[in-house]
Amino acid sequence: MTAKISDFQNPSVQSGARKKVSSVRDGTAVAAEAATVAGSPVQITDQARQLASLEHTVQSLPVVNESRVAAIRLALDEGRYQVNADRIADKLLRTEQELSAR
Repeated sequence: MTAKISDFQNPSVQSGARKKVSSVRDGTAVAAEAATVAGSPVQITDQARQLASLEHTVQSLPVVNESRVAAIRLALDEGRYQVNADRIADKLLRTEQELSAR
């Protein structure tokens, strides 16, 4: 069997034997397709609706809390911002524990 790339700009592979190629799908996709073909109605649960609503709400929130950033920037400029090393250490340890528990 030989393979030849016919066009560098628009590559296609030609081979000596012609075989039908099918994509492999997981069982869920095949079952969903079979249910759709059979005419089974799709039902969306209340929990799925709530999750979709929450996702939409979260996506509409700004990534950065601009007012919080401005307040911290002002405190830094005025020399009022104090770092609490114990609080930072506690939160780092808590995060490490949560990550290692997974």
